[in-house]
Amino acid sequence: MATIVEVNDLRKKYKGFEAVTGVNFAIDEGEIFGFLGPNGAGKSTTINMLSTIIRPTGGEATINGFDIVKEKNKVRESIGLIFQESTLDEKLSANENLMLHCRFYKVPKEKREERIKEVLEIVDLSEKRKQIVETFSGGMKRRLEIARGLLHYPRVLFLDEPTVGLDPQTRNHIWEYILRLKKKAGITIFLTTHYMDEAEICDRVAVMDNGNLIALDTPERLKTNVGGDIIEIRTVDNEKAKSVIEEEYSLEASEADDTLTFQVEKGNEFLVQFVKEFTVGITTVNLRRPTLNDVFLQLTGREIREESVKKNDIKKMRRGH
Repeated sequence: MATIVEVNDLRKKYKGFEAVTGVNFAIDEGEIFGFLGPNGAGKSTTINMLSTIIRPTGGEATINGFDIVKEKNKVRESIGLIFQESTLDEKLSANENLMLHCRFYKVPKEKREERIKEVLEIVDLSEKRKQIVETFSGGMKRRLEIARGLLHYPRVLFLDEPTVGLDPQTRNHIWEYILRLKKKAGITIFLTTHYMDEAEICDRVAVMDNGNLIALDTPERLKTNVGGDIIEIRTVDNEKAKSVIEEEYSLEASEADDTLTFQVEKGNEFLVQFVKEFTVGITTVNLRRPTLNDVFLQLTGREIREESVKKNDIKKMRRGH
């Protein structure tokens, strides 16, 4: 399979601080590539370099065979960008927004009508074509932005948390459109998200932390690397229970949200005996396989949901809430 994105020792330094410290990865054509990391890990800086918004300090990268520094315009013609925050002109109709985008990207006049019709059909907005965007729901606006990002037939589509703030049902619908698009057009998708069920859809997932790429593999292999089954318990005395788990069972336990979490091999067999003999009263118990959130926690020391809460708090502060 052909490589569509290639990154070699890509770096970005700001006044002595290196935000991205030499990352290397390649993405195959048609792949869904997940990009995860805590706030300040270097994700946005990396994406901004790849999309030619900012210039790298060192290293090199190509998209669709074009150098991100030497051939900016060719790179921009090869990519679509869908940001967290809406960039639609809400005073215009859906059709006017799409037509404006066609002009920006120099889509030939004779092809504009056909392209607009095509992308609106993909996201089920054909009947809303003449409607003013400010009357759209949040999910409809996001679908329109996805449609707009497809008008110039990008080879790589960057999705920066495409479903943030949407209800679960709308999120599912958005992903139906994205996957339909991938199947129909073979577009490569570069995704950032804090929803772990979305990361599970990815062919491969990369994790950034402190400017470094610290993991890159399929979701299944990353979860396998966590090791063992995960047991979660709540007790009448979590402090005492944590000491017993660590001293008597030689297991490392962590506590969050009044829940103790630890890992064991052959969880079903272990749990039966554990519940019988544990000396601290257990109020709830849960056994599960590792998730990508466990991978994220193991690699970065933080849970992905903690990062999303902080990000939303920052947004509210900026809006004066």
